[in-house]
Amino acid sequence: MTVLLHEEHASVRPFGAPDQKTDFTPGRVSVDKLDGRVVAAREDPRASFSGHTLETPWDPLDRAYFNGYALWTYLTTPFLLAMPGFTVTEIEPWREGDELWRGLRATFPPDIASHSTHQDFYFGPDRLLRRQDYHVDIAGGFPAAQYVYDCVEADGIVLPTKRRAYRRDADGHPVLDQVMVSIDLSDIHFS
Repeated sequence: MTVLLHEEHASVRPFGAPDQKTDFTPGRVSVDKLDGRVVAAREDPRASFSGHTLETPWDPLDRAYFNGYALWTYLTTPFLLAMPGFTVTEIEPWREGDELWRGLRATFPPDIASHSTHQDFYFGPDRLLRRQDYHVDIAGGFPAAQYVYDCVEADGIVLPTKRRAYRRDADGHPVLDQVMVSIDLSDIHFS
C-alpha cells in the first residue's frame, strides 16, 4: 500500500494479479497493469454504491475504492485532520476498561472520500489513537468502532500496526463477535 500524505491518492500492489495495482483518488479508481495499461476504471466511484447494504456484493473496483479511501484515512491520521476543510471539536471522552480516552469529532470536507462525513477519534493518556468511530456509508451506513494498537515508530512517526473494526451497538460498544475488518501493517516507511 502506498499513500500520499498531502493529497488523497493511494495504490495497492499487487491487486488481483501479480502484475496489477490500484490507483485511487476520490473522483476515480482503476485497476492497472504495472506497465500502465488500464484493466478497469470507474469515474465517480462513490456513486456506484448508491443503494448498497452491508450484504451487497462488491466488484473489484468497489474493493479498490474502499481500500483506497480507508487505508489513506488510516495511514494519514492524525495529519489529515490539519488539512484544509476539516473541522475538529472536542467531544465527551470514552471509558474503556480503567482508561478514559479523550475524544475528537472530525467533520470531513466534501472533497475527501472516507467512511462518513463525521468521525470520532479517541486518544489514550499517552495521546496516541486508540479507537476511531464512523458509519460505513457505502455499505448501508452501519456504525463501526475501529480499535488500533501495537504501535511502532517508522521514520520518527508513531503509528498503529493493527486495526480491528467491529460493528457498534446502540450504546457505542463494539460487538466483538462481528469483526468487519482486520488489518495488520508491517514494513512501514515514510519518504
